[in-house]
Amino acid sequence: MIDAFQSLARRGLFLLDPEAAHGLSVKALKTGLVPACAAAADPRLVQSVAGLSFTNPLGMAAGYDKNAEVPEALLRLGFGFTEIGTVTPKPQAGNDKPRIFRLVEDDAVINRLGFNNEGHQAALTRLRGCSRDAMIGVNIGANKDSADRIADYVTGIRTFYGVARYFTANISSPNTPGLRDLQARESLSALLSAVLAARNEEAAKTGVRVPVFLKIAPDLTEEGMDDITAGALSHALDGLIVSNTTLSRDGLKDQRQAKESGGLSGKPLFEKSTIVLAKMRKRVGPDLPIIGVGGVSSAETAAEKIRAGANLVQLYSCMVYEGPSLPGRIVRGLSQLCDREKLSSIADIRGSRVGYWAARNV
Repeated sequence: MIDAFQSLARRGLFLLDPEAAHGLSVKALKTGLVPACAAAADPRLVQSVAGLSFTNPLGMAAGYDKNAEVPEALLRLGFGFTEIGTVTPKPQAGNDKPRIFRLVEDDAVINRLGFNNEGHQAALTRLRGCSRDAMIGVNIGANKDSADRIADYVTGIRTFYGVARYFTANISSPNTPGLRDLQARESLSALLSAVLAARNEEAAKTGVRVPVFLKIAPDLTEEGMDDITAGALSHALDGLIVSNTTLSRDGLKDQRQAKESGGLSGKPLFEKSTIVLAKMRKRVGPDLPIIGVGGVSSAETAAEKIRAGANLVQLYSCMVYEGPSLPGRIVRGLSQLCDREKLSSIADIRGSRVGYWAARNV
């Protein structure tokens, strides 16, 4: 019955402009029209990462709930954590519409949203109303017209310190001009120094140390990955998120929509993002947490991210095609994998295919 309802809902939503359909899905979550789909708790899926305990390794990536409207509703779908944002200090409209495009033949999405959001204060007000136990991360960014982008990230740390379970510094969106330049070695060092200094000051005041992750692009060269590694290890970063959307259009069936500018996500991103994940795992070693993102559409693709070196995984675009029952299905599938392979923890497979993926060309 749920699958039939989702199929009907998908057909209806796909008649709408993608951004309008997204807004409608958020409203449905707000009103409770989307039923909870959580899987049964499984201690084998519990993961301890950066000092936090996650009930399962699957999270909702940033980009869906930009303004912290439905984080707890998303958790009820089965996610072990969710990430709001990207939020910027000042509200901004983002790029001109249309700016989201479905590539249905490819189970993919292209977006050039440009950090459209209601700003820090709107998100902060909503997050203050959430349970402190809810595993909600805050993805912070810089305003397009900012005179000091690093200061915008520092402001994000200070503003949300009392409500974020973890932070993600997003320097990898392709839709804000010049933002990816912050991934270069000197710029990254300046950013991480400022952001982590602000975190440490807030930790000293509150007695609570909130982890900080860095979200990177999948379009890095080998030298670019070296720069990220140097920055992450020299600044005692809490972890990496690999990866954001790609500018590549390799292998797409829908060549008409492929001409649209913006970042590509969904199933075609799986291979590229998993290769970069494994290459980063080889560089940073076994201990630094990595969240794997890109093309996760099933329990098997989630498990493959873990085999490639991820501690946790996130999804977003594939839920556009698979519906709100996807997180619950993936979590149940990971439990079944533990049964089949007689695992005491899903972490037992972590890194088992790093070599395979890291040896491939991006």
